[in-house]
Amino acid sequence: MFRHQGKNRTFIHNLRLATLLSFVAGIVNITGVLAVKTLTTNVTGHFAFFAEEVIKHNYTAAITFFVFTIFFLMGAFTSNFMAEWVSIKHPHLLHIIPISMEIAILTLVGFFGIQADLYTLEGKMIAFAMLFAMGIQNSLVTKISQSTVRTTHLTGLFTDLGIELSQLFFYKKQNEKKRLNASISLRLSIITFFFIGCISGGYIYTFFKIKTLLVGVFFLFIALMYDSIRLRFLAVKRKKLTTKH
Repeated sequence: MFRHQGKNRTFIHNLRLATLLSFVAGIVNITGVLAVKTLTTNVTGHFAFFAEEVIKHNYTAAITFFVFTIFFLMGAFTSNFMAEWVSIKHPHLLHIIPISMEIAILTLVGFFGIQADLYTLEGKMIAFAMLFAMGIQNSLVTKISQSTVRTTHLTGLFTDLGIELSQLFFYKKQNEKKRLNASISLRLSIITFFFIGCISGGYIYTFFKIKTLLVGVFFLFIALMYDSIRLRFLAVKRKKLTTKH
C-alpha cells in the first residue's frame, strides 16, 4: 500500500490506499463537525469564514480561521519533510513517521479531547490538532501516489470526476478507455468511502463522542501494518512452496 513507489505502484496499490485513508478522513471530518462545529479535513471553507469575520471586524475570530489554514499547511510540510528525510536511506519506510504522527495526534485528541465551542481554548486546540493530522495524511498520500490520490477533501475529486466522465464520450481507443475507467473507479471509490466514513462516524459519535477518532486510529494502524504483514505472509508462502519443491 505504502511500500511501492513510482513505476512500481499499480492501480490496486492506489485503490487500497485511497479507500482506507478516505474512510479515515470521513470519520475525522464528521467528528470535527460534531465536536467543535468546524471542518477539520480541508481549509477551503476556512478562507470564506476568515473573510466573513474580517468584514464583520471580528478580527479575533478571523485570526482563528487563518491559523486553521496554517496548521493544515504545517501538517503537510512536516509530513513531507519527515518523509524526504527518511527516504534518503530507507525509501520504503518514508510513510512510517508521518502515519505514526497522525496516529499519535488523533489518539491524544480521542482520549483527552472534549466536545467544545470552537471559540474556546479547548475547541481551538482540538481543531488545530485535527487539521495538522489531516495535513499530514493528505501530504503523504499525495506524495506516495504521485498526486493520483487525495483523501481529505472532495472538491478536486468531483472536478476531476466530471472532466473524466465527459471524456468517456470522446476517448474511443482501448488503452485510453481502460486508463479512464480505472481513474473514474478510483475517484468514485474515494468519494464512496469518504461518505461511508462520515455516515458511520456520525452514528458512532452518538455513543462515543470524540472518542470516535479512535476508530480512525484503528484503521490507520491497519494501514501502517499492512505492508509488513503482507510481506511476511508472502515470505511464508514462498518458503512453503520452496519446501514442497
